[in-house]
Amino acid sequence: MSEKRDINGVYNRYRQVPVYLIGLFCLMTVLMYFVGIGAGVIATIFTLTYGTIVVFVFLRMNLLERDRYVEFAMEHGKMQKELIKEFPVPYALLDESGKVVWVNDKFSAITESSKRKLMKLNIVQVFEEVNEENLPYEEDVTEGEIAFNGREYRYEIKRVQVNKYEPISEEHDEQMAGDGDDVNAQGASEHMDEKETAHAGNEKKHGKTDTFLAFYMFDVTMVNQLAQENHDQKLVAGLIYIDNYDEIFESLEEVRHSLLVALVDRKINKYMANVDAIVKSLEKDKYMFVMPQKYLDQLKENKFALLDEVKAINIGNDLPLTLSISLGTDYKSFIENFEAARSAMELALGRGGDQAVVKSADRITYFGGKSQGTEKSTRVKARVKTLAFKELLETKEQVIIMAHKNPDMDAFGSGIGIYKMVAAMGKKAHIVVNEVSSAISPIYGSFASSNVYPEDMIINNDQALSIVDDDTVVVVTDVNNPALTECEELLAYAKSIVVFDHHRQTKNVIANATLSYIEPFASSACEMIAEMLQYMDEKIKLRPTEADAMYAGILIDTDNFLSKTGVRTFEAAAFLKRSGADVMRVRKMFRTDIESYRQKAEGVSHAEMVLGAFAISIITPEKGPESPLVLTAKIANEMLNIAGVRASFVIAQVGDDVKISARAIDDVNVQIIMERMGGGGHANIAAAQFENAKAEDIKVKLVDLLNEMYKEGDI
Repeated sequence: MSEKRDINGVYNRYRQVPVYLIGLFCLMTVLMYFVGIGAGVIATIFTLTYGTIVVFVFLRMNLLERDRYVEFAMEHGKMQKELIKEFPVPYALLDESGKVVWVNDKFSAITESSKRKLMKLNIVQVFEEVNEENLPYEEDVTEGEIAFNGREYRYEIKRVQVNKYEPISEEHDEQMAGDGDDVNAQGASEHMDEKETAHAGNEKKHGKTDTFLAFYMFDVTMVNQLAQENHDQKLVAGLIYIDNYDEIFESLEEVRHSLLVALVDRKINKYMANVDAIVKSLEKDKYMFVMPQKYLDQLKENKFALLDEVKAINIGNDLPLTLSISLGTDYKSFIENFEAARSAMELALGRGGDQAVVKSADRITYFGGKSQGTEKSTRVKARVKTLAFKELLETKEQVIIMAHKNPDMDAFGSGIGIYKMVAAMGKKAHIVVNEVSSAISPIYGSFASSNVYPEDMIINNDQALSIVDDDTVVVVTDVNNPALTECEELLAYAKSIVVFDHHRQTKNVIANATLSYIEPFASSACEMIAEMLQYMDEKIKLRPTEADAMYAGILIDTDNFLSKTGVRTFEAAAFLKRSGADVMRVRKMFRTDIESYRQKAEGVSHAEMVLGAFAISIITPEKGPESPLVLTAKIANEMLNIAGVRASFVIAQVGDDVKISARAIDDVNVQIIMERMGGGGHANIAAAQFENAKAEDIKVKLVDLLNEMYKEGDI
């Protein structure tokens, strides 16, 4: 506007130059009288004539120019109205409440409605995706997307100020004669010319303005289609591993080996051909494949049916063949997708195999994992991990051992076993225990008050943080989630971290572990450490108390050898028995008092059956020698003795929090159930906890989840 005014000012001054020259002629006339009277008279006549002509022409042209400006402005406004009316971009003008007050031809054509009909509607009635929250009450512009009549549009809503009435003036002429008004204002002017509205009123005051909303629509159907096609054609990297290749072939006649390999290859290639994938065998039990992104939803929809198809292969093999599948997707490059697939495969194997893991840039999704997995009969992995752990210890001076918060007997017993291995190599070792729970109190005193062990054998978090240095190894046992460890901060200070655990991994794992030995097929961490003790070169002799602690860990985690036991479980128990573990002494150690036994009986009596296979009980533990976690676990284990129960769930209201203990005895994987509830754990043993919750609400949530998973075939 300032530029237009400057140009008009220069032009006006240029037009006034002849008028200014009249003064110059007057001065010349006066000077001519000094030359002579005759010359002065002639000059006077000439000056008067010139002045009269200039003033007449100036006034006349000024009036003609005003008329020409007004005519030009009116024609210019009409032209703009026609242009916006026929503008190829759909455009509408709304009042502040969203009511349609004017539309152009394109908008009317897209909505397939007449302008008269649209004038009676609010924009939220025209498009379902637009609501009052989308109107720019606070912002100047809002944006969004809508789908209408098979097309996709991006819309913008912009606040505009429109003059209701303004008399013709020089300033108005300048605006109209300039670069042109905002097309939004022209649309509003047309509407007000055609029909008086509530917003126009009858006021005719100079400078009075109304606020309107300009609604633009841009067709982005083709752009979205091209973007989707580009996304669909991106390559997804994947891996397929046969979980129990060696175990299957050991139990199968040699003449059938090639037949089994051919059947597996055929199943994999046929399944992957349906999704336009290229499969390449890397090793005898490993495959790699690449496929377009667009088929990923198809695999998710059928829940990676290849897992079940391969398990159905039976040519005399005693064990079912299981696969692990991993995919990486949605990363910036194919290399990153492949690295994600490798990471997802480690996660799948760490969770026991027989499942598919899809890892994208923002989430990890699990499919399958319903089987309990096949126990590894070979101890090669245990021996290799033991030697690697020994080599690491030789380069360090001290070891800090910690388990999960509120340690149980498996956590404490495995910690004792690791302490014994470290001490046998002449290294300093400490066990981090912050709170002595009722789960370990029966045996904790045998170590804390014994003169056999140093005073700093058991330390707390502050002590551990004060002694950790570059020559320290932090060993984490019976847990692989950093948030659940006794002292998560200790992991940030440690240069070397070792993880020994038997729980299935989740997406939250301890990063940058120097050595990781996670065996989900093991019954307990104590079983794993008992095997490792036998592969240490040093002749380690366990004391009876130490053997009791590790034996008790196996006993508790297997529910007295009733669940999750294999050949290696009993071999580990036999080793501990030979080392001095006393079964009766351990049994007496973990007997409960009458009050705890009564609460356990009440918990079982309150059990309700869901879907005829799942027992659910709600309890409110009373104060007693047993912790609520131990009590809920015992009740869950006890309910598994009920005929027909495949899995049990005990929901405990502990203050403002709720804790769930889940146990399974059949083919149900309670880990995947608890993961969807926000927890995790093992295939047979899992748990979850909720802050500021009510037990009844959590029960409803659990029942709904069981019904949903049952319908989907996940349990």
